[in-house]
Amino acid sequence: MTVVALVFAALAALLHVYIFALESVLWTTPRARNTFGTTAEEAQATRQLAHNQGFYNLFLAVLAIVGVVVVAAGGTAVGLTLVVAGTASMLGAAVVLFASDASKRRAASTQGAFPLLALLSLGVAALV
Repeated sequence: MTVVALVFAALAALLHVYIFALESVLWTTPRARNTFGTTAEEAQATRQLAHNQGFYNLFLAVLAIVGVVVVAAGGTAVGLTLVVAGTASMLGAAVVLFASDASKRRAASTQGAFPLLALLSLGVAALV
């Protein structure tokens, strides 16, 4: 079950790298504006905020990926700690988004699904 959790953690990390790219690199492009529902003017006005937020998503992804790699290298306790820290933070951010803006609930559910599955899988693995 731990392997399943690590796969979900890696998928969560990949999704957060994609979100990083949208927020920090592509924010003012039509694709990112369509994804986040912003106008060209809104995207330009919020560019610096989105850039910073994107890096938060990247750092969470790095945390989870480093944890997966450390577990694969045999450092189970340290690696799982990093995976839990990264995925729990991702899930926490998704819960905040879900609770704070009803129009963003689909995005929040997408953002939080893989981290939730990773954490649930780790919980099951700990019980077995």
